[in-house]
Amino acid sequence: METPENEKFRDSIGTINEEGKRAWIFPKMPSGKYYEWRKIVSYILLTFLVAAPFIKINGNQFLLFNVLERRFNIFGFPFWPQDFHLVVISMIIGVIFITLFTVAFGRIFCGWICPQTIFLEMVFRRIEYWIDGDRGKQIRLDKQAWNAEKIKKRLLKWCIFLVISFLIANVFLAYLIGSDQLIQDITDGPFKHLGTLFPLLIFTAVFYFVFVWFREQVCIIACPYGRLQGVLLDDKSILVAYDHKRGEGENGRKKFRKNEDRAELGNGDCIDCFQCVNVCPTGIDIRNGTQLECVNCTACIDECDTIMEKVDLPKGLIRYTSESEIEKKEKFKFTPRLKGYTAVLVILTGVLIGMLMIRNDVEANILRLSGQLYETKPNDRISNVFTYKLINKTTDSIDEVHFKIRKYTGGTIKPVTNAENFVIPRQGIAEGTLFIEIPKSQLKNGKNKITVDVYSKDELIETTSVNFIGPSSYN
Repeated sequence: METPENEKFRDSIGTINEEGKRAWIFPKMPSGKYYEWRKIVSYILLTFLVAAPFIKINGNQFLLFNVLERRFNIFGFPFWPQDFHLVVISMIIGVIFITLFTVAFGRIFCGWICPQTIFLEMVFRRIEYWIDGDRGKQIRLDKQAWNAEKIKKRLLKWCIFLVISFLIANVFLAYLIGSDQLIQDITDGPFKHLGTLFPLLIFTAVFYFVFVWFREQVCIIACPYGRLQGVLLDDKSILVAYDHKRGEGENGRKKFRKNEDRAELGNGDCIDCFQCVNVCPTGIDIRNGTQLECVNCTACIDECDTIMEKVDLPKGLIRYTSESEIEKKEKFKFTPRLKGYTAVLVILTGVLIGMLMIRNDVEANILRLSGQLYETKPNDRISNVFTYKLINKTTDSIDEVHFKIRKYTGGTIKPVTNAENFVIPRQGIAEGTLFIEIPKSQLKNGKNKITVDVYSKDELIETTSVNFIGPSSYN
C-alpha cells in the first residue's frame, strides 16, 4: 500500500537524507520561558550527576554501580549479590515510574531529565554556539573552505569537547569503581593502574564520538525509549503538540501579511515561518504530529510563542496539550490506565520500603559441610561440622563476633578457623568452619532445626537456622 503524500516523512528519520547519508542538523539557538526553566533543571541535574559518586552517607557512596565486584549503592543503601531481589524491584519501580509519566506526559523525560539531552543541549551545543555562532553562521562555516578561520574554530571546539568528554568519563568511572578508588588511582599515577586507565580512555572516546558526531541519533536510532511511545501514548497523553485546528483553519496555513484578516480568508494562525523546524534539535516538523524523533524539549513552543507575539496572534499554537484537547476540548483526566500504573507503583514502592526496613546490616549463611554426617563425641554428645559466611554490609568493622545456639542446654558452637571472638571487616566477609555439639538426649529425631544467633559483643546482629543431623532413633 502506497504511503500518502502527507505521511511520507514517517518513512525515514530526520537525520538521514534521500540518498541515505547523514543529514547534519544545525538547530537555531533556543530562547524563551521553557528554555530558561530547562536550563535551571539541567544545571541542577548536572550538579547532581557530577557530585553523586563523591557524596557519602554513613560512609557509603551515594550512587555506585560496581558490576565487576557486584557491589551497588543506591541513595546510600549498599546492595550486595544477596540483595539482588531488591535491585530488581528498584529497577521495576523505575521502569513503571517512567512508563507512568510517558502515558501521562509523553516523552518529557527525554527533553528535561535524560543525561544525553542535558549534556548535548546544555553543555556541548552551548559551547558550539559560543564558538561557531547561531544556525546561519554554523551552516556557512560548514560549507566554507578549510581556511585559517575554520581550522581555528574546529580545533578549539574539538579540543574543548575532548576535555569535557575526559571529565565526563572520569565521573562515569567513579560510578563504576567508586570515587575513592578513582581518586587513589589518579593519585598513584595512571600508569600504575592500567586497569583504570584503559577503561577511562575508552569511555572518553565513546563520549567524544557521541557528543561530537553521533549526537541526536542516540535518541533517534540507539535509544529504545522513543519506540515505546507508539505503545504507551494515547490521545489523552499530554505532550508537545501543534494545534492543527487553530493553525490550519479551513484553508490551511499561509504566510503572514500585515493588516490582512486571516479569519475571513479562512487561514489558520500558522504563518508557515518554519522557525519551529529550524529550532528543533532533531530536525523534525512538529506540525506533522507526534513523531519518533520528538524528545519534547519545548524549543518549538518557545520559538512559536515568540513569532505569535511578533504578529500579534495568541500564544500557544504549539503547547503542552493532548490530541483529545485539540480535537474535543477535553481536559486532562486521571484515566483508569493511569490509576492502574499508579497502584502498581505504590504497591511496589511499599514492598521495597518494607524490605529495606527489615533488611539487616549483616547477613549470615551457615551450611552443613557437604558429604559429612554426624560424629559421636565423648559424654554421649553429637557433633556436626558447618561452614559459615558472614557479610558485613556496613562501612564499619564489626568486632567481637561470636555464635550462640538457642534452647539446647549444654549445646556448644565453636569456630575452627577463627577465634571465638573475631572481626568482620568493613564491607567485607568473614568465613570459616565451626562445630556444633549437642547432647544426644536433647535431639528428638535424625534431623533437627537449630537456631543460631550471631552476636557482636552483647548485641544480637543476625539470626539464622541450620539442620543438625543426629541418630535417627534412640533407645
